[in-house]
Amino acid sequence: DTGGMLRTVNALARALGFVWLGLLAFLIAPPSAPGALPVQIACYAVLGLALLAWTVLEASPAAAARYPAWALPVLRGVIAFASGFAAGAGGGGSALVVFAFVAAMAAGINSDLAAAVAVTAAGILAIEVSGLAFGQSYGTLLGLPAIVLAGLVIGHNWGGYRIQAEQAAALLAQREQLQAEQRRADLLDERARIAREIHDVLAHSLGALGIQIQAARSVLHKDADQASDLLAAAQQMAAEGLVETRRAVQALRTDTLPLDEELALVTDTHAQRYHVPVSYDTGGVPAALPPDATLALLRIAQEALVNAAKHAAGQPVAVRLDYGDADVRLTVRNDLPPSADTRQAADVSTVNGGYGLTGMHERLRLLNGTLEAGRRDGQWIVTAELPRRQPETMAS
Repeated sequence: DTGGMLRTVNALARALGFVWLGLLAFLIAPPSAPGALPVQIACYAVLGLALLAWTVLEASPAAAARYPAWALPVLRGVIAFASGFAAGAGGGGSALVVFAFVAAMAAGINSDLAAAVAVTAAGILAIEVSGLAFGQSYGTLLGLPAIVLAGLVIGHNWGGYRIQAEQAAALLAQREQLQAEQRRADLLDERARIAREIHDVLAHSLGALGIQIQAARSVLHKDADQASDLLAAAQQMAAEGLVETRRAVQALRTDTLPLDEELALVTDTHAQRYHVPVSYDTGGVPAALPPDATLALLRIAQEALVNAAKHAAGQPVAVRLDYGDADVRLTVRNDLPPSADTRQAADVSTVNGGYGLTGMHERLRLLNGTLEAGRRDGQWIVTAELPRRQPETMAS
């Protein structure tokens, strides 16, 4: 306990100083002025009792808590007055001004400025009254009060430094807490990003695999050869899905290809897998996009293509990427089958009714983008827009 050890050292220092200065005042160099010795003895006794009470209060915080807040400043004032009056009587007792110095310094450290000034004033007043009463020189009348005043200045400055150190420690603790919260928020964001990537990749791969298996089951009892071909294709899709999953994990660590090249690969794969016509066009001048924007639009295109294969099987699909001056627009259109319910509300259909819609909106919202999906002129149209330049706060 560092605080306990420090209080013990202070108490021992006061006791030794009290004994030594008593020997100096009464045995080695007693005062020469008439009547000074009894005054010094009385002040010495009061000083001893006050020092003892101060030590007890410091050693027992529980006992100190039972007394009012002004008790300790008053006790320091008594110490300053008693030691100052004894010092003003002259002789070796002048050294007792040390306790007035200590009382003023302690008040400057631990009390408000008004209380500290009051303690200092009590010590100085006692020195002046006693010095004038016993005919002390100007050196004593001016020098001893200067010592007490120096204690106030030193204590006040020391207290200010201590407050600054406590505030700095509090600010450091607050900064560490904020950094911990920021790390936690970053971790949650990273988990959400990984969750979106895992969902989009698995939804795309498993959704396509489910469609292929469903088709194989429908012809299993009619044409075994065709069912075998469909199951072989499903096996190929599973292998491709595994490759795509590994590719997605790698994309979390490295940059992807330019968006127009990624979309060209995705549309070619979709056309070969589902044997449907897929057109892909670009408009404007292609430009490099941030990796998160490229990945967001790529996943939205994959989600829309799988939805088209599931809900509009065999219908042609058109994918278009437009580079504007301020934004990039991705549009995926697919014809709806004649049997589609024209009264169906405009909504984004997901592969598994799970997090596809949420993932699309989350991706674009994090990048200040927008998403629109719905039926128009016998087609299902998904449109995603992202600004070309992301705000600095988001980019960081």
